[in-house]
Amino acid sequence: MENVQQTVYVVGHRNPDTDSICAAISYAALKRKVTGEKYKAKRAGQVNPETQFVLDRFGVDAPSYISDVRTQVKDIEIRKVDGVSKNISLKKAWTILGENKVVTLPIIKEDHQLEGLITIGDITKAYMDVYDSTILSKAKTSFANIVETLEGEMVVGDENECLTEGKVLIAAANPDLMESYIDKGDIVILGNRYESQLCAIEMEAKCIIVCDGAKVSYTITKLAEARGCTIISTPFDTYTVARLINQSMPIGHFMCTEGLTTFTEDDFIDDIRGIMAKKRYRDFPILDKNDALVGMISRRNLLGARKKKLIMVDHNELAQAVEGIEEAEIMEVIDHHRIGNIETMNPVYFRNQPVGCTSTIVYQMYQENNIEVEPKIAGLLCSAILSDTLVFRSPTCTPLDKAVAETLAKIAGIEIEEYAKEMFAAGSNLRDKSAEEIFYQDFKKFAAGEVTFGVGQITSMSTEELENIKQKLVPYMEKAASLHGVQMIFFMLTNILEESTELLYEGENSAELLKEAFHVEEPGESLHLKDFVSRKKQLIPAIVGSLQKE
Repeated sequence: MENVQQTVYVVGHRNPDTDSICAAISYAALKRKVTGEKYKAKRAGQVNPETQFVLDRFGVDAPSYISDVRTQVKDIEIRKVDGVSKNISLKKAWTILGENKVVTLPIIKEDHQLEGLITIGDITKAYMDVYDSTILSKAKTSFANIVETLEGEMVVGDENECLTEGKVLIAAANPDLMESYIDKGDIVILGNRYESQLCAIEMEAKCIIVCDGAKVSYTITKLAEARGCTIISTPFDTYTVARLINQSMPIGHFMCTEGLTTFTEDDFIDDIRGIMAKKRYRDFPILDKNDALVGMISRRNLLGARKKKLIMVDHNELAQAVEGIEEAEIMEVIDHHRIGNIETMNPVYFRNQPVGCTSTIVYQMYQENNIEVEPKIAGLLCSAILSDTLVFRSPTCTPLDKAVAETLAKIAGIEIEEYAKEMFAAGSNLRDKSAEEIFYQDFKKFAAGEVTFGVGQITSMSTEELENIKQKLVPYMEKAASLHGVQMIFFMLTNILEESTELLYEGENSAELLKEAFHVEEPGESLHLKDFVSRKKQLIPAIVGSLQKE
């Protein structure tokens, strides 16, 4: 695994907006071209209607969802194994264990579904603690296993047939005495004495094992065929055969099938570490989504667990990042927001610019690396800039954002004003959405000192639509505050054409905070703010500034 190149995930913030998705896709593409290594865009939430419109327009698939970036089983080295059949012999299983220097073998069915486990301890116990002379028949041992274990040759009989009755015995006495202890169905170990072989067959033994590589006469062979008696010839002497024959039993008779502890590739290392410590097995099966065996994992594998590698785009605050970010290795941060509270173990490439959109920065990086921006990437980047700057109306918009968007629009083959109207119309079509769906379309959490608060925003060109959204959201605000464990919730209903915002609020001291931040006497049910469209540039600084005065 040390030589396997690790994928670096490029991820935006939770409840991603268009910039968060498009910047991740575009930056991952840039990194692949520049380095030739594995970079993959991911999303930390659902794709909103506006972003989906953009992706569909330019024929780009949405990044796959990642809910948690803690280290998983699939991030560490596991022992890839094919598994074995329950029909193989104890001897063969022992050999496989030795060759692979492991102590546990997974046993699988024909469809690769896990059937059981067998360990070195199980095999040792089966060989050392069994004194039952009928154990071969009880275990349904096949003649093929006996032949393989004794390195023998099938003289008469069917290798695929299994023993179902009889005991194992050694014909050490003369034929007269043999008649008194050989029963029908027995397995008789003997030498090259014709009389002993004949006696065993006549006493209806199921199998005779001829030792020392002795030749079996034509007469004995024909008689055995007629009586249904199997003959196996082996080069080993009687003593060795007696020692080895129990090793021919199938492992299925001794495997453990109850209470097996298994894991999946998606399980988190933190979750399985404690479970493994309580179990007697050293190795544990890893199954895929169809419960088929993938490989085995041991406690030692956990020592080499590698953290997921991430590049954060369009955010740098812990509260906005994907779950488990504390346990991931952050490689880079590309952002245009205030610097938050993210911490890293090592120095990282941190690019933070006071522009209106992360995608503006990503375009600059294409230029700096002399990488041509293909039309579909240009479409994504341009869409993100138009979305984040509200078609250059937001106070966050800089001359650079506008210049970059105009350049990208030409590459993508779009007319900015016309395209923007289509994009915003697609994003604001929320008539059939629930209050919860609307609320989380673009919601972020922030912290200022000891105070945590959340801010959501919806933009629309329709006053009527914003009023309908308001009626849905007002009853939901209190629930949202309690769900997130924040002291205050704010929601911006932004009219793009009027360049104004109606601000909803909920939470203890939220009204007092707004009075302080915006110098109003009473905000009422909501606060109407003219020339106010930016969460980042206008609302957050006002709220944080007021909180810091307290």
